[in-house]
Amino acid sequence: MPISGSGSRPRKERRMTETNTATENTSIPTSEREWRKKLTPMQYYVAREAGTERPFSGEYWNEKDPGTYMCIGCGAPLFHSDEKFDSSSGWPSFYDKVEGAPVEEHTDHSLGMVRTEVTCGNCQCHLGHVFPDGPRPTGLRYCINSASVDLKRD
Repeated sequence: MPISGSGSRPRKERRMTETNTATENTSIPTSEREWRKKLTPMQYYVAREAGTERPFSGEYWNEKDPGTYMCIGCGAPLFHSDEKFDSSSGWPSFYDKVEGAPVEEHTDHSLGMVRTEVTCGNCQCHLGHVFPDGPRPTGLRYCINSASVDLKRD
């Protein structure tokens, strides 16, 4: 795959639960075959294999239009442009998530370091990572792959 120098790691299986819900009438695939049909190769690599786009290469890293960033897997609203900021990292960065967003955090030991991975709690798609070096008021930097989200412009 012509992407990221960070490499991919095997996707941990996270079972769907009855509390997981899709939004915006978007059905969640139930097999990896269905995921491959739904997503582009880059989206699949990032969202289902926990890959990473190269910095400054994703569709939304420099996006300025107002709107809500929705999960590419299930359509859940995750982040709003009002909380987006330029982190100079090359990925879309947000200091907060949408209220009630199904964003889950997991310890990630890949690449010889410990980070906090963020995934969609509805469909288990990998979104990116969150770091404690963001701006006020939260001090967080959700570093999100463009391939994991779709901007619904206001």
